[in-house]
Amino acid sequence: MKKLLTAATLILITVLCASCNLGPKTVKVGVAGPMTGPNAKQGNDFLNGVQLAAGEWNAKGGVLERMVEVIPVDDRSDPKEAVMAANKLVNLGAAGVIGHYESSCSIPASVIYAEAGTIQITPSSTNPDLTLKEKRSTIFRACGRDDQQGSMAAQFVREKLKLKKVAVIDDKTTYGQGLAKEFEKNLGPTVKVVAYENLQRGDKDFSAILTKIRSFNPEAVYFGGYYTEAGLLVTQMRRLGMRAAFISGDAIIDQEFLNIAGKDAEGTYLSYGPEVSQLESAKRFINSYKAKYGEIGPYSLYAYDAANVLLQGIAAAKSAEGAKVAQAIHGMTFSGARGDLAFDDNGDLRNIPYVMWIVKDKKFETVK
Repeated sequence: MKKLLTAATLILITVLCASCNLGPKTVKVGVAGPMTGPNAKQGNDFLNGVQLAAGEWNAKGGVLERMVEVIPVDDRSDPKEAVMAANKLVNLGAAGVIGHYESSCSIPASVIYAEAGTIQITPSSTNPDLTLKEKRSTIFRACGRDDQQGSMAAQFVREKLKLKKVAVIDDKTTYGQGLAKEFEKNLGPTVKVVAYENLQRGDKDFSAILTKIRSFNPEAVYFGGYYTEAGLLVTQMRRLGMRAAFISGDAIIDQEFLNIAGKDAEGTYLSYGPEVSQLESAKRFINSYKAKYGEIGPYSLYAYDAANVLLQGIAAAKSAEGAKVAQAIHGMTFSGARGDLAFDDNGDLRNIPYVMWIVKDKKFETVK
């Protein structure tokens, strides 16, 4: 009997040990964004930034003694697809998700992540509702908000350019409409909005809208939307003889805008984060990214920083459990490629100054 008990005990120990080995082998990091379609470049810029960060962690042994596994999921810039992508990543056991690109995708997807207790850090979704409408501890933003950049752009028009008449166009998206409304709201009494129009994203001909706006003779046209429509708008403005300044937001700073608009892009003003190429903290990222992927996209660095925030949070919490990681992130200051990063109670960065950029000699540069 004693021998039988000993054998049974050994079998039980063997089974238990085998079960121990069935735990997660990796720490999974999701990347959610448009991997296909007209905004695929932005999604792949995200992916490159996250993969670069994950590779650096894995070269040092990973996090929690496990390798970092990057899982990309395509949301095609569609809110319904974004919700499906969020459910997929939660079901796959992602410790956190870097994404989504558009606010119209990040906001509905954030409901899924918050309910599951999964960390979400968006590198680019700027609509304030993502973090300000509801307080959810696991949702973070590694960029600024539209109320911040819209206000700054309005101040630039009012105080730097000293304009009196502007027209506003938005593309009806959560991002584009939100940014345009913030710009309009902050212009003040000295600047008159002579026209406010909407366009349909994906359309190619905006001559009817622009002809209507031209009749009001605005000194500037402000556009809330993305680079494809922005490139077409500024080109068609110039063909109609409109010399008004063209002003827009952070979603326009991409080489694709320059490719679409060509010479007509010259003089375009855009709000975006500060120049980082000269920062000592960004040099390693810049050199590594260019060597591996080539051109740095506008949100490649933001996604890289977001991934490092997530992984440092996991390391500090000594756990991949969302609530513990969120608590760690809220209480830390991170050394990112953009310098020190810290988050407030809403999950927004405590300091994200916007500056104005201008297209000059076919390049983006900050306004002095």
